[in-house]
Amino acid sequence: MTTKTPLSDLPEPLLDWYRANARDLPWRRTRDPYRIWVSEIMLQQTRVAAVLGYYTRFLEAFPSVEALAAAPEQQLMKLWEGLGYYSRARNLQKAAGLVAERGSFPDTYAELLSLPGVGDYTASAIASAAFGRREAAVDGNVLRVVTRLTDCHDDIADPKTKKAIRAQVQAVMPEAAEDIRIFNQATMELGATVCVPNGPPKCEVCPAAGFCLGRLRGTAPVLPVKAAKKARRVEERTVLVLLRQGRTALRRRPGRGLLAGLWEFPNVDGALDEDAAAAAAAAWGLTVKAWRNKLTAKHIFTHVEWHMTGYTLEVEGDGPADFFWADAAALRERAVPSAFARYYAEAVTELEDVWNESN
Repeated sequence: MTTKTPLSDLPEPLLDWYRANARDLPWRRTRDPYRIWVSEIMLQQTRVAAVLGYYTRFLEAFPSVEALAAAPEQQLMKLWEGLGYYSRARNLQKAAGLVAERGSFPDTYAELLSLPGVGDYTASAIASAAFGRREAAVDGNVLRVVTRLTDCHDDIADPKTKKAIRAQVQAVMPEAAEDIRIFNQATMELGATVCVPNGPPKCEVCPAAGFCLGRLRGTAPVLPVKAAKKARRVEERTVLVLLRQGRTALRRRPGRGLLAGLWEFPNVDGALDEDAAAAAAAAWGLTVKAWRNKLTAKHIFTHVEWHMTGYTLEVEGDGPADFFWADAAALRERAVPSAFARYYAEAVTELEDVWNESN
């Protein structure tokens, strides 16, 4: 009896392939757990290309875990602006405080798992890449590689499937520390560049082509199997870009929930027409002097879509106490989430026009 599987044949050709073909990414050139940790948090649900610039700027601003722990929240949020999932940045800072207090970075899976914002995958990825621990890190790329390699038709959205695949990968991980450090990255790299999603895998250049059951049986293009996601909820919102004497109104979102604590342009539920939008401004104690523009936009979050109708208005009045009237410089200093990107660009243009006219 043998327990040998196609996965057992993967490590040696995979590591040879990785050493010859891996993309040159900055977090792969270091063993510093802080830098590896920052990269792993940024890469959660975010493409590599989108992360590269943020990663460099973030580490220039916060070169150590102590610097991140002591950073002003507004600076942290501004540096994260556009990356989305802002709770990641807050958890990074909370965890940085704990690590700084401890005096050293935790170096085991269990200790890493205790940090805010660090789950099974991230703890495994840091433990292996930074400390050479034999911990299998399983993300979507790894699930795709393994299910194709083993011709597995189990639902990868089922936690039991992910747990089983992690155990399988763990069993074939190499023993040498230098190989352990890159094995998880190599498997993910194979999934990201060769055994790709949303299309047929590039079997002709895959180091596992000779023993991949998915390729040999012709099932690779339909794998992995994943249950359909629940449809996102759609919310209609009306956003008002309110202009007054070279400034625009912002307000802070609540400290909990979606986009917690970030700055936004005042908005209300529903898709309002001009009369209803004017009434909303009046309810805030503002008088509309001129209508400038109408802008529609859509933003997709994980579980909800915002369909936005927006109006640019010149107004008089102070508005509610929680309104902050920002000039162009103050607007740029504040973290406004990308959900409001179209309205942010509109406000910047309007405020710069006012500045240019007065100088």
